[in-house]
Amino acid sequence: MDKGQAGDPMAHGKGKYALVRDPEDFQSGLYDKPLPCFGCGIGWFSFLFGFICPPMWFYATILYFGNHYRKDPRERAGLGASAIAALVCSVGMLIFAAILLLKKSSSLYF
Repeated sequence: MDKGQAGDPMAHGKGKYALVRDPEDFQSGLYDKPLPCFGCGIGWFSFLFGFICPPMWFYATILYFGNHYRKDPRERAGLGASAIAALVCSVGMLIFAAILLLKKSSSLYF
């Protein structure tokens, strides 16, 4: 009989389990490997680093809309947070630019 295969299931008795696989024959799954960028993933790294360099939020937004999270679903939350941060940053820049333009145009008349 091969190692890891159960023999006669009736011989083991009721309520006992038979070894189906060798515990040393471990196959790593999708979620067993660590995430890139210091273990927190590209999305969360971009989100945190975006406070120093906001274009990282836009980079992560491109990855989010490009379905990069299909490679590893654990990336989805961080990429989504970066996309929201990019949206807030864009709206803030537009409001700031509008205020500057309105101030400049009002100072031309006075």
